[in-house]
Amino acid sequence: MPKLPARWGEAEPAIKAVQVAFDVEEAVLRAVRYAAYRNELSPSDQIRQVLNLPVSTRPKRPRLTVSLAEADYHALGARFGLAAEDRLAIKERVTAELIAFAQRHPPPP
Repeated sequence: MPKLPARWGEAEPAIKAVQVAFDVEEAVLRAVRYAAYRNELSPSDQIRQVLNLPVSTRPKRPRLTVSLAEADYHALGARFGLAAEDRLAIKERVTAELIAFAQRHPPPP
């Protein structure tokens, strides 16, 4: 592995980590996701907890992610009346839509 810049020193363990995917039955997926939800963990942290591996106690920035292809940006741009290239404006509109969704569908207490 090439030498990392000094300012990346703290990130080195994360850079060397390898993401592992598990092909499991739907029931296992649901159980892990539900436990993660109940425990206010990410599914990844829930798996680490099940495996008795350390779970980071650092606060994480709460965020949702989705992969968008070029065609998705074109569809969203058309939907919002924006240019597909105006990705920041599209992101802002999607964020507003997710907030509105959460207000209409609050999670159970």
